[in-house]
Amino acid sequence: MAGYRKLGRTSSQRRALLRNQVTDLLYHGKIVTTEAKAKEIRKIAEKIIALGIKECNNYDMITVTAKVPRKDSDGKRVKEVVDGKKVTVFDEVEKEIKKDQPSRLHARRQMQKTLYKVTEVPKETKGRKKNTKTIDVAAKVLDEIGPKYAERSGNGGYTRIVKIGPRRGDAAMQVLIELV
Repeated sequence: MAGYRKLGRTSSQRRALLRNQVTDLLYHGKIVTTEAKAKEIRKIAEKIIALGIKECNNYDMITVTAKVPRKDSDGKRVKEVVDGKKVTVFDEVEKEIKKDQPSRLHARRQMQKTLYKVTEVPKETKGRKKNTKTIDVAAKVLDEIGPKYAERSGNGGYTRIVKIGPRRGDAAMQVLIELV
């Protein structure tokens, strides 16, 4: 008996399908899929969330000095003429940033092996590349989902599968898999 469900796909197709669905589950919080797929998704998602919980507080806050371009009231960069050339004016700003400790960095890279990056498109500019944001789901797991489940006692049980009913086309059992 196999240790996993084959889902009627080749190994590369199955891996891509599961990566995509796990990414969507962690990004949106819930997805609708078939029962067999949901059980496979649950295995992967639980491991990623457990890794996020373990490493959620493993960082140092450090202060860095960054050069930021000065902007006018319209949001455009301020330029000065120096030696006959227009040069952007920069201000130095101190920022507090999170610096991952080695174990958290390793956990982030392990998550990124499984998860895809999500491109978020604003509704008013649908279909255009302008103003799109790329969201790192691994960062969301470490910064939002991990701390949310950190105080839960016990291990596992971060997802819930609720049966919805048979799908209309092929009568496959549909379920809602969601983060608890």
